[in-house]
Amino acid sequence: MTAEASSDAYATDAFARAVSGRSAHGRWFRIVLALAAGALAALAHPPFGFLPGLIGYPLLMVLTERSATVRGALWMGWLAGFAYFLIGCWWVAEAFLVNPAQAWMAPFAACLLPAGVGLFWAGATALYRRLAPKGVARVLIFAVLFAVSEWLRGHMLTGFPWNPAGASWRAGSAMSQAASVVGVYGLGFITVAAVSSLAVLRGPGSRRSRGAAAAAGLATLVLLWGWGAHRLSTARVEASDTVIRLVQANVDQESKWTAEAYRSIVDRYVRLTAQAPAGPANRRPDIVLWPEGALPTSANLAFAPGAWEGQAIADALQPGQILLMGLARGEPDPAEPDGARYYNSLFALADEGGPGLRVAAVYDKHRLVPFGEYLPLGGLMSALGVRSLVHMPADFSAGPTPAPLRLPGRPDVQPLICYESLYPGFTPGGAGRPQWIANVSNDAWFGRTSGPRQHLNLASYRAIETGLPMARATPTGISALIDPYGRVVEGTRLDPGVAGVVDVVLPEAGPATLYGRWGDGAFALLILVSLGAGLAVRTASAARRRTRP
Repeated sequence: MTAEASSDAYATDAFARAVSGRSAHGRWFRIVLALAAGALAALAHPPFGFLPGLIGYPLLMVLTERSATVRGALWMGWLAGFAYFLIGCWWVAEAFLVNPAQAWMAPFAACLLPAGVGLFWAGATALYRRLAPKGVARVLIFAVLFAVSEWLRGHMLTGFPWNPAGASWRAGSAMSQAASVVGVYGLGFITVAAVSSLAVLRGPGSRRSRGAAAAAGLATLVLLWGWGAHRLSTARVEASDTVIRLVQANVDQESKWTAEAYRSIVDRYVRLTAQAPAGPANRRPDIVLWPEGALPTSANLAFAPGAWEGQAIADALQPGQILLMGLARGEPDPAEPDGARYYNSLFALADEGGPGLRVAAVYDKHRLVPFGEYLPLGGLMSALGVRSLVHMPADFSAGPTPAPLRLPGRPDVQPLICYESLYPGFTPGGAGRPQWIANVSNDAWFGRTSGPRQHLNLASYRAIETGLPMARATPTGISALIDPYGRVVEGTRLDPGVAGVVDVVLPEAGPATLYGRWGDGAFALLILVSLGAGLAVRTASAARRRTRP
């Protein structure tokens, strides 16, 4: 062996000992690498868009394999998950800074959420180490376990599907289009499997099999891009005859809950609603879309007999127009401690030319935000002052399973209120498929952080999965029209801090997608096929080892 080869072998062995924790400083080195793996993967997501950060997944796979025990692998997964969700979700602290009395809770919220959600990554890496798969098949096993943990994260308890691995690709890009077939969870599995194939370039197995596995991973990414680029190049987005006005009044959360500001907020929304036609549509809007919680009041008060704000809203609309607006509402319920049940709702109000407005339909939010719309530990959290985040005397109640609303004389719509736009599968893609999605949100809680930008990217995946256009309205940004392929339509975006309206021509619904018809069934099939392929490769490798002289 030459001196140069000997040096390389020593360096490789030293790195291996450090990664496995057997060197003097190995434990701290592994901690840093695990945190780096999660941080890199998080930075791949918009708005950062550092796609080389996807290398964090194969790094985590190597760290897990080199862990001496299952417990060590669990810690590697938890540390990586903590870093991933700390970078991806640090903006939750912003909500606690709106009220100075709650500011002390901000660092706890920013750290406790990643610490809890990181347990899903920990479970995946611990199970992977426990199974200890061999050969190139371990890439598929790692990706399967990680993808299943992502799916569980989006469904267990209330679910928290923020920034799944598949959403690393900017919505509307060529790479994102596979979500129309296997959904964002399936896209995450393909992504993690493809990039993690790089982890087998060094390690056990023949050089040929390891090289073939890495080449297959890179080829998968190329094919993913090629198919998506072809889908986008052949897309034909037709215009419907419906014009929608997106209203963004630029109302900051911290200045919203004062009596002095209330009339100004109502006047701002009313003025924008009554504004002359704007944008390329150049005609009166058929539908006006206000954001979630547009007014700091309840529908019971705003539309009570003689209420000035209800009359002002009615005066701003013209006969034939429909206003979709988000408001809280209460219903009497003697069984409840306060004698009422509260909902976060979207109202469809129709101006039929008579006095006042008719409530044409109401949608009640189904998936509520823990600690924002209900308190899991109500008594304790109220004592700590968290109740004031809800701005209601009691928790909101969950509405029924999401279903499209029928609008008089207008296309059926699937409402998704804020947090609900993170969840795949809420919009029917077969029988009962609507023609568009209305996503109203109150991202004002998170100011000008990365949160609203990531929320736009995540919500846009619902358009890709269903082949439906999405109209999105928020108080302070980002409001936009998204086409059936997840692309923000040029000239329709209102960024944070901007007040105004955009009149947009609603695109026709695209062709029904495979994901829309099958839902997560396509993802489940992909996981089962991959597990079968991984086991087949593992069995074949074991057979070759037994017959080798």
